[in-house]
Amino acid sequence: MPRPRKGARLGGSPSHERKLLANLATDLFIHEKVTTTLPRAKAVRPLAERLITTARKGDLHSKRTVLRTIRSREAVSRLFDDVAPRYANRAGGYTRITKIGPRRGDGAEEAIIELV
Repeated sequence: MPRPRKGARLGGSPSHERKLLANLATDLFIHEKVTTTLPRAKAVRPLAERLITTARKGDLHSKRTVLRTIRSREAVSRLFDDVAPRYANRAGGYTRITKIGPRRGDGAEEAIIELV
């Protein structure tokens, strides 16, 4: 069983947090850039980089492993066909987080997470 993160969860329950991060990763692979809050961007970065590293192998087992986390077939096909081959010779660091200031309304720190 995975050890829970320290501090408050992003959503509410552990399952909600897992699904929230999976949806952020899905949008990141489809649009290659997502604007979200800074804690969410920092939380989705390790997941997205792990999925890209798995997708670089390109075999059926890797595809099924990624499909366990990301349910969208469109996002998985984009990941395997477009994103992973781009990083074939890169040792890691596939994403970049850029702070863009406080959000209007509630003042939450916003950030852009994008594929490098």
